[in-house]
Amino acid sequence: MPLIDLSMQGTQTALAELVGVTQPTISNLMTEGKIPSDGTLGELLLAYCARLRDQAAGRLGDTMGLDLVQERAALAREQREGQAIKNAVARREYAPIGLLSDVLGMASSAVVDRFDQLEGAMRKACPDLPDEAKDVIQRVIASARNEWIRATSTLVADSVDAMTDEDAPHEPV
Repeated sequence: MPLIDLSMQGTQTALAELVGVTQPTISNLMTEGKIPSDGTLGELLLAYCARLRDQAAGRLGDTMGLDLVQERAALAREQREGQAIKNAVARREYAPIGLLSDVLGMASSAVVDRFDQLEGAMRKACPDLPDEAKDVIQRVIASARNEWIRATSTLVADSVDAMTDEDAPHEPV
């Protein structure tokens, strides 16, 4: 076996023969910037070996487009977010939006039903109350009921929109 001078200028062919791959493989690695395109044969060999070590350790993606580092980071993020939701549920700080909407709707209905019963209750409790006073009270109650419904609807719609915007995929920075 001939002696190899690692201090001589490296070529794609010399590096390919040294590491046992084809010259086009080395050319592709250099074109993609995965190893330097020039240097001594020793420098190119060190860069090639460093890349192999990183790939073996899972710090680089393989040739199929899978980037193990990014995949692990995405998995860790999903696990962290999932755990945060579980913790919020356990602390009773989180519930599905559908359930919250249903509860808010039932509460609104109960308030509206009580407001609708007010006129009959006023007739029984205050039979001598002038009709003008009853009308004023009814208008104020009707206005409050309508504002309650409007504000609740707006709050639910805005909350759903905000949650949808948060769940939308964002462009990587």
